[in-house]
Amino acid sequence: MARYNIVLADDHVLVRQGIKKIIQEYPGLRVVGEAADGVELLELLEKVTPDLVILDISMPRLRGLAAAERIKKLYPDIKILILSMHRSKEYLQQARAAGVEGYLLKEDADMALFAAIETVRQGKIFVSPLLED
Repeated sequence: MARYNIVLADDHVLVRQGIKKIIQEYPGLRVVGEAADGVELLELLEKVTPDLVILDISMPRLRGLAAAERIKKLYPDIKILILSMHRSKEYLQQARAAGVEGYLLKEDADMALFAAIETVRQGKIFVSPLLED
């Protein structure tokens, strides 16, 4: 299986480190960059082109959904998985409208992170099990 490159964008270093550690244990996945906010993420994407961005909604300077919209305009082939604490279906709808391929709740991440990545990788839409009707 080809290597799948991922960029992590979350304003909490501990969250990024934890996700990175989990991802590195999965064969074929590699974290190729990290960003603490949306502005930093867009600057990073000028230098590295990942297959997937795992993106927090609540970040300073440029919020996750605004960053997602810009990424989709500038880099339409990059897939986006939102990782959020927001359980609101309104956020899910906004994320889908922005063009993201997945929405994973942080509280689901321990059990569903790899399923979410793999679903998005296969070109399908992933929605956190806790948000499904």
